[in-house]
Amino acid sequence: MMDWDKLRIFHAVAEAGSFTHAGETLNLSQSAVSRQISSLEESLNVSLFHRHARGLILTEQGELLYRTSHEVFSKLAMAEAQLAESKDRPKGQLKVTATQAFGSSWLTPVLGEFIEHYPDVQVDLVLEDRELDLSMREADVAIRMQPPRQPELIQRHLMTVHLGCYASPTYIKRHGIPKMPEELDSHRIIVYGEDTTKPPVPNVDWLLRAGTKKDHQRKPILRVNSTYAILRAVQSGLGLASLPEFMTLESSALVRVLPELQGPRIDAYFVYPEELRNSKRIQVFRDFLLRKVAESKMTT
Repeated sequence: MMDWDKLRIFHAVAEAGSFTHAGETLNLSQSAVSRQISSLEESLNVSLFHRHARGLILTEQGELLYRTSHEVFSKLAMAEAQLAESKDRPKGQLKVTATQAFGSSWLTPVLGEFIEHYPDVQVDLVLEDRELDLSMREADVAIRMQPPRQPELIQRHLMTVHLGCYASPTYIKRHGIPKMPEELDSHRIIVYGEDTTKPPVPNVDWLLRAGTKKDHQRKPILRVNSTYAILRAVQSGLGLASLPEFMTLESSALVRVLPELQGPRIDAYFVYPEELRNSKRIQVFRDFLLRKVAESKMTT
């Protein structure tokens, strides 16, 4: 049977990529960490790392052990958090992930109220347009702009996000305002940079095709892989763009262009793993978000 202490050290080394950095995390000397890894390799009769001057690289056997140990330690951390949670009051770390646009524009401003009501819950907010793996404990809960693909995840519909075309008064003064979708051909359009990363929502560049003839697509003036950066570009007068309604609420100066032109409707979901179903931290956070959505009248 494998030594748990050696396995813990192996996991730390695999995460850090060097004996020295793992030692700093574990509060052990570099030589002590190296000895423990050598001892583990000897007991298993396999090499777990390729040693290089620049650091350590997992062998095929090391990769297998790392994946297994990472899953084990993730589940132990989850169990520890659940055991530490008070029966009467939610407490402990709550790691939340959301897209950059939703997290920075809608979620962050309301978190102060949640933290004030639940001071024993330590919120860790990770804003990523890519989907973090909840089953591997990259986050506890996620707010996603499409239904989750993994069947083991619980989902709760949070809101429907509406996309529209927006411009600043400065842009309109310089370039005019389109009266029909076809007139977008002569305007500067800013879109999400699909070539650089997976877009946060489907059909994110719909303005390039709105009102065009079949097989025709406009060329954007700018592509950028951040919806918040698109908002800032629109505010500066660079061009017009598709923006979610929740982002424009804080920018009253923006003008809705072609209000009859509706972009894709995006359903946002509150998602978390099945094993956290009974977590009080998640229950109160879910209920808090549903209440804030209802107050903001963004459910339909």
